[in-house]
Amino acid sequence: MNFFKKKRMFLFLIAIIILVGLIGFSTRDRSSQTLPEQIISDTVGFVQNIFSKPAQFTSTVMTNIKDLKNTYEENQVLKSKVDDYKGLMSRNQELEHQNHELQQTIDKFNQYTSMDYNPIPADVIVRSPEGWFDQLTIDKGSDDGIDTNMAVMTASGLVGKVEDVSRSTASVQLLSGFNETNRISAKIDGGENEDGDAQDPIFGLIEGYDEKDGMLLFTGVKPDLEVKKGSLVTSSGLGGVFPEALSIGEVDSVELDEYGLSQTVHVKPTADLYDIDKVLVIDAASEDASSSNGDEGL
Repeated sequence: MNFFKKKRMFLFLIAIIILVGLIGFSTRDRSSQTLPEQIISDTVGFVQNIFSKPAQFTSTVMTNIKDLKNTYEENQVLKSKVDDYKGLMSRNQELEHQNHELQQTIDKFNQYTSMDYNPIPADVIVRSPEGWFDQLTIDKGSDDGIDTNMAVMTASGLVGKVEDVSRSTASVQLLSGFNETNRISAKIDGGENEDGDAQDPIFGLIEGYDEKDGMLLFTGVKPDLEVKKGSLVTSSGLGGVFPEALSIGEVDSVELDEYGLSQTVHVKPTADLYDIDKVLVIDAASEDASSSNGDEGL
């Protein structure tokens, strides 16, 4: 019995010695692993790789989805801000245009007032697509001093005349709707001669509109008179309806009639007959201009 106890004690001591030796051997500095260690390391690494790859993939996918969601939300916010900015810019440009137009109208108002005319400011309230180049309606009428045949101006120049009047509104016939039955006494600036002396103006009538090239037709010019391109065309006041010196346009071209008896001058309007928003109705302070009847408006 004692023999077996001694034998077990001996084997236990041998096992302890071997274990300590293995521990010491495994912990010493080595450049390579033993075959068992390599097998164990490779097995553990393979198993870890099997489980870590899907976990890393899932984590990456979830991160990308979260990033995409954040990017989408940020883009929606930015898009909303860009839309607001565009709307603000558009509104700002519109206000700048209106302010510029209003300032020009005020300047013309003061100019016509200094000429002893009574300009009446008005806004365009109706302009139908069917008669876009023929008529428009303004928000002033007889209660505001508006009367038929009064000249209607923008800040750039003459656009037409008052055709019909009610108490609070008035219908305006545009220059682009004029024909032979609606005439304006006008004159072309004669300019200066070679000596620098002013030359006499050329008188005639605006009595038509060429829709093809957008030009007013100035007729009644003698064939021997020289008409220079770019010369200013204004109302002459001789017709007894429109007052004098209202800007109409400038000479664009001249053509001789088929018989060679007169010239027709094509006049480019100074006012934009397409874009009309604010106007001045000119009530001439002169009694002669407001009461007499001439060629104009017949």
